[in-house]
Order: sequence, then structure tokens, then C-alpha cells
Amino acid sequence: MKRYILFSVLLMIVASVSFAQPTKADLEKQRASIQKEIDEVKASLNTTKKNRRETLGQLSLIQKKLRQRQALINNINQQMNLIQGDITQSTRDILKLRKELDTLKLQYEKSVVYAYKNRSNYDFLNFLFSSTSFNDALKRVAYLRSYRQYREQQAENIEKTQVNLKGKIAALNSSRNRKKEVLVEENKQRGVLEEEKQEKSVVISNLKSREKELNSELAAKKKQNQKLNASIAAAIRRAREEATREAIAAAKKKQSEEAAVAVKNKPAATPRTTATTSGTEPATTAIVSTRPKPAESVFDADPASKALSNDFEKNKGSLPWPIESGTISMHFGNQKVEGTGVTYNNPGITIETTAGKSVKAVFDGEVSSVFSIGAAQAVILKHGKYFTTYSNVESTTVSKGQSVKRGQVIARVAEKYDGQGDLDFLISNERSLNFNPESWLRN
Repeated sequence: MKRYILFSVLLMIVASVSFAQPTKADLEKQRASIQKEIDEVKASLNTTKKNRRETLGQLSLIQKKLRQRQALINNINQQMNLIQGDITQSTRDILKLRKELDTLKLQYEKSVVYAYKNRSNYDFLNFLFSSTSFNDALKRVAYLRSYRQYREQQAENIEKTQVNLKGKIAALNSSRNRKKEVLVEENKQRGVLEEEKQEKSVVISNLKSREKELNSELAAKKKQNQKLNASIAAAIRRAREEATREAIAAAKKKQSEEAAVAVKNKPAATPRTTATTSGTEPATTAIVSTRPKPAESVFDADPASKALSNDFEKNKGSLPWPIESGTISMHFGNQKVEGTGVTYNNPGITIETTAGKSVKAVFDGEVSSVFSIGAAQAVILKHGKYFTTYSNVESTTVSKGQSVKRGQVIARVAEKYDGQGDLDFLISNERSLNFNPESWLRN
């Protein structure tokens, strides 16, 4: 019983693995998508190479291109595995068909020899007239007719099997040729991968030679991030205080309305005497707090704000990018620049792009704050209990308290040097906790 259960489990595992394997069409579609991404990265990389010096964004693009190139090679390997599977299956089918063909030919040969030995009319008539009854004679005629049909069917089966065998052999040869083509393509891609690795080594070497300069730039950015985080925390604190005041005001208004309704519906008072006997307690007046009921978030006290928070959460992984094109030069959190001693801790993501690019709101919300930070500006948008920050911008088109829509232009990327700029994009919640924007933005 245990062996039977174990065998069943293994069979289910094998079946699930086989069903999970991608088809040829899936791999072709995936390969086209990967190639498209590689082409886009190459175009972006060509743009960054126009700069006079290597940047972290350029290194990030090369690393991305290497990952995509490796993904392309893995895709080719999967295609090769499918082709090899087709070759193996075709080989098995050919062996099986050849065996069937040999069996059919042998059976047909025996039937032909038997027919030849019994070919004379005398034998045929003797077989019929030796019947014991008329019904027996009819059965013998039917037998002879079915035997003739059986021989004809054998000949047709042999012909069909031969055609099927030729088709399988042709498919096998086609798969073998396809395998050779895929092997050539794989070797080509591996050669390109090695070239791109050399390209990355050159960029890393140049960045390493600028390590002191990079550390100086990152130290300045660290100070800027500290100011930015302090400004975000202050904006969130002000928004939280405002939400609390609005919640209290709403609770007072609701209490007043309920009290007015209670007075209106209260029946006429009846006279009564004051009890003086022991054990009688004096009447007490109920005191209702004007504080709002504790909620999971103070921003959830307002239904509209809570709905906006929920909608923002539901769109995690599908939020649009704040700019149409750019490269993530610095990722979220603690990072180390490959091949160098340069490290940084980013509260959001830094997107390297062309100066003057339009910066757009990633979701509906309200402008919580617009302020200067260094030579540039920053905009904070409130989405219920979530906040998005767009820093290193200029030419802002919105002001505090203004409602904005998803995709609305709120500013433009400020120039950092040589027509290039860096957009710092952050996502925070009401507790000033920063999230990784890459997990919220659309891939």
C-alpha cells in the first residue's frame, strides 16, 4: 500500500513538471520579449555613452543588459531541450513504426503465400462443396470474402505506415537541422555575452578610478537625503495632524446632529421626587468624547481617504513610472557598486534621465508639499495614508492642497550636468516608512 501511494505521488510530481514546461510558442514569445528589452537597453546605453564620463546609470544599464543576455541564452537552452525531446520522441516513433511495418509485411507475406497455395478454382469449389449444410456454405463464402478484405486492409496499413514513417524521418531530420541552428545561435550569444562582460569591466575600472569623486558625490547625496527625509516626515506629520483635526470636527458634528435628533424625539418629562433613602444613587450625566474612534490609521477615519489608500495598495506592481524613460542608477536600500568600494543607502530609487523630462504623478492624490531642497525642488503627493515624493525637479506646475490625477505632469527633471538629471522617487506611508518603489511600479 505504501509503495502504491509513493508511486502515485511520484507520478503526480512528474506530471506536474511536464505540464509546467513551456511550449515552443511560449519560448518564441519570451525570446522576442527579451530581445526587445535588450534593444531598448542598448539604445539607452548609446545615449549615456555620449556623456563625458561613466556613470552609475551606465553601469546599471550594462548589468541589466548582461542579465537579459543570460536570460536569452537560457531561453535558447530551453528551446534546445524541447528540440532534443522532439528528436528523442521521433527516434522512438521511427523504431516503433519500423517494427510495426516488419510485422505487417510478415503477416501479409504469409497471407499471400497461403492465397498462392490455394489459388486454383478446384480448391475454392472443394472448400465450398465440402460444407455440411447450406448455412455452412454461406459462412464459408463470408469467410473467404472477409479474408480477401483482410489482405486488402493489410496492404493499406503497410502503405499508411510507410507514409507515416517517412514523415517521422523527415521531422527527425528537420529537428536535427534546427538543433544545429540553435547551437550556432547559442555560441553567438555566448560570444556577445563575453564582449559585454568586457564592456562592464571597462566601465567598472573607470568608475573605480573615480572612486574618490563618487564617494564625495554620494556624501553630498546622503546629506540631501537626510534633508529630504526630514521634509517628508514633517509633511506627513502635518497631514496626520490635519486628518486628526478633521476627524474630531466630523465626530463633533455627528454628535451634535445625534443630540439634536434625540432632543427632538424625547418624550415630555414627568415630575418626580428625589429619593433620600439609603442606597439610592444620584442621576449622572453621560459624557460623550468628541475624539474620533481609534482607527487603524487616522487617514482611514475619512471614507474617501480610506478608499484612496485601498486603491493605492491594490495598484501595487502596476503603478506607472514617474517619467517615460530613464535608468535606475541607484536602487533602494543599502547597495554596493560592483567592483568598487563605493556603497550607499538610498531611501527610494534614483532614475538617471535627460534633464527637462516631464515628471508625472503615479496615482490620484493631493499635493501635500512643494519645497526647495538644495538648488532643486521636491513635490510630495498624498494618496490616503500613502505618500509619493519626486525630488530633484524644477518648473513645478502644482501647489499645496491641489488635487492631481494619475499621469498628470507636476514638474520637470532638473539638470545635474551636461543635459542630464537624476529624479529621486520615494514611496512612504503615514509612519514615514519608506518602501522599495521598484516593487510598486509596473515592470
